[in-house]
Amino acid sequence: MSWVARLFEKAPSIEERLAEALVAWNAGDYGVALDLWAPLAQAGVARAQSNMGAAFLDGRGVERDLGKAAAWLRRAAEQGDAGGQRNLALCYYEGWGVPQDQTEAALWYEKAAEQDDPDAQDMLSWMKLVGGGCPQDYLGARHWAEKAAAHGRAGAMARLGDIHHNALGVERDPVLAAHWWARAAHLGQVEAQAMLGAAYLAGKGVGRDAVEALHWLLRAEAGGAGELATGFLHEAQAHTKPSQRAEAARRASEPLS
Repeated sequence: MSWVARLFEKAPSIEERLAEALVAWNAGDYGVALDLWAPLAQAGVARAQSNMGAAFLDGRGVERDLGKAAAWLRRAAEQGDAGGQRNLALCYYEGWGVPQDQTEAALWYEKAAEQDDPDAQDMLSWMKLVGGGCPQDYLGARHWAEKAAAHGRAGAMARLGDIHHNALGVERDPVLAAHWWARAAHLGQVEAQAMLGAAYLAGKGVGRDAVEALHWLLRAEAGGAGELATGFLHEAQAHTKPSQRAEAARRASEPLS
C-alpha cells in the first residue's frame, strides 16, 4: 500500500476495535485483547473499562488485582455499563477490592438488572427473596426471577418453583411450582431435580409417578443434591419394584433433553 493510500485509510472504529478484542479474548489471546482494550479504557470507553475490570478480576492476561478490578468496574458502572455494574456488585458482595457491603451490592445489581442483564436479575431476585442487602420483597423476587428465567437462567426457574410452592407473595400453586422445577430440572439444576422428584412422589402439581420421582431424585443425588434428595429417595425406592428401580436408573443415565 502506498503512503498516499495509508494517509487516507480509515482508522478502525471503536466498535470494530472492541469486536476485534473480543474475538482475541474468546480465542484465549488475552494479551492481544488487553492491548486493544487498554487505550480505549483510558479514553473513557465504558465497555473497554468493564472488560479491563473483568480481566483484573479473573486474572486473565494480567496478574489478578482486585483493587484495579474494582476501580475499572466503577468507572464503567458509573457510565451505565451493565456488565460493569454487575461485576462491581459482585465486588461489593464478596468484598473484592472494596469493603464488603451487601447494600451497595444490591444497588448495583438492580442498576444492571434494569438494563436487562440476566445474571444481575437472577442475583437480585435471590437477594430480595432472602432480604440480603435490601428489604425482603417477595413480589420483587418473583419479578426479577421471571425476567431471568425468560433469559434461560435455571436458578431463577428453580426459585420460581420454590416461590409458588411456599406461597411467597403468591397463592400456593403446586402446578406452577412443578412447572418451574421441571424447566430448571431439564437444564440440570439439581435442587429443582430433587423438588420435581418429590412432586412426582407426592402427586403434587403432577400426576403421582414413583418411577419418574425416582428418576429425578437419582439425578439430583448424582449432581450433588443428595442431602435434599435423600429422604425422598428412600421413600421412592420403598415404593418401587426392582424392575421400576431399574427403569428409573436407566432414565437417569440418559442425557437431559
